[in-house]
Amino acid sequence: MQYWLFKTEPDAFSIDDLANIPNQTEHWDGIRNYQARNFLRDEVKLGDQVFIYHSSCKYVGIVGLAEVVKEGYVDHTQFDPDSKYYDPKSPEDKPRWMMVDIQFKQKFSQILSLKEIKNMPEITEIGLVKKGHRLSIMPVKQTEFRWLLGKC
Repeated sequence: MQYWLFKTEPDAFSIDDLANIPNQTEHWDGIRNYQARNFLRDEVKLGDQVFIYHSSCKYVGIVGLAEVVKEGYVDHTQFDPDSKYYDPKSPEDKPRWMMVDIQFKQKFSQILSLKEIKNMPEITEIGLVKKGHRLSIMPVKQTEFRWLLGKC
């Protein structure tokens, strides 16, 4: 099992949205960065645990937990001209973009803020605390995942 952090802007899709949809399961679409795409395609696996992280909002931080319930498959939004994730350069016979399905597990009673995370000396490897790392999907080491989960 691996561990991940998926960023989302809560005005677009929040932990509450995930918790309130049928089966509490949704595809994680719209990833348009090649490194993040490669994680979805090659490394994110069934049963992996995912921190949901709210970004670009008033209260930034880890807000909950989800689990991967379907491994990487073609992100259909890249072919839809009406989608904000439409990619006219992505051929249907060789699609560029992937997505996974995640299922809600838990909303934390308090947000674990980015400021708090940055002040934890035990947390050094996660891209979230490194300068220049802005990926929307990033791996989390098991030791750091457990540490962060214990603080949530």
